[in-house]
Amino acid sequence: MKKILCIGEALIDMICVDKGSSLADGNNFLKKAGGAPTNVAAAVAALGGQVELAAKVGIDPFGKHLIEVMQSFGVSTKWMLQDEHHFTTFAFVSLMENGERDFYFNRGADGQLSRHEVEGINLSEFSIVHFGSATGFLPGPLQAAYAGLMQKALQQNLLISFDPNYRHLLIKKDTKSFIDQSLNFIESCHFFKVSDEEAMLLSGKPTLEDAVHYLFGKTKAVFAITLGKDGTMLCINHKTIIVPSIAVSPVDTTGAGDAFVGAVLYQLSNQTLEEIKQLDEASWTAIVHNANKAGARTCEYMGAMEAFKHLSSDIFK
Repeated sequence: MKKILCIGEALIDMICVDKGSSLADGNNFLKKAGGAPTNVAAAVAALGGQVELAAKVGIDPFGKHLIEVMQSFGVSTKWMLQDEHHFTTFAFVSLMENGERDFYFNRGADGQLSRHEVEGINLSEFSIVHFGSATGFLPGPLQAAYAGLMQKALQQNLLISFDPNYRHLLIKKDTKSFIDQSLNFIESCHFFKVSDEEAMLLSGKPTLEDAVHYLFGKTKAVFAITLGKDGTMLCINHKTIIVPSIAVSPVDTTGAGDAFVGAVLYQLSNQTLEEIKQLDEASWTAIVHNANKAGARTCEYMGAMEAFKHLSSDIFK
């Protein structure tokens, strides 16, 4: 089994636990290791896969914490670099009484991972490269690192996986740039996952049916559209297949999409790109069914990293 490389944000989520409070009014916060590609890497490792995370954190207690959390899951942290000039990135979030999220993003080291630094990664050790966060499309060195690594992965015939992870509160000032960069990855990748809302945002279409038709015209990739309790829409060979969700009583949905992606990549990691391209609809349906199991298991626990402690490939049996 060759390794999976995940690239992107590693950050600290500071979650306000004072019910209904804004960030300004909140007093009590829970520290959680986070970042979409960080979650995917942890999920892959929890399932038994070999995975490395390329990300940047600060030389501070929070960067140290992120590295230690990843190591506890068995993720290789060789490419979790520490930046002496920038602090570890923080995302502060609170759910207010009106149901809206109060969000503040304090960006630091994660955006400083450079193209030059990722050029040192020996891609011959990997079968899959996963790009998984909206922050990779914000201005800064990470944006160029994303583009450069994708081109290098294409040249070496690796499977490219993509999850845009749109965050309105983060991207709202430059949605067009986010869409344009996402479509560039969609046109080049071999697998991607989006939510139904993301599918309509990226396509500019008013219905999911129209969005799927648009995306089929943009990509040759197999892709999955998550539909919450209604399951997952597998899109392959210009056909759509609804793979039912797994019934659970959700405690927290944080990280469920990342667990889904991690489970897909784990199942593909022992095959070459050419073998993956030959997989039929039944094989992909089974892969997505297993990924739905991983997402459902994650919803049964509070917090993504806590949930991943309960993930293993045994859930696929």
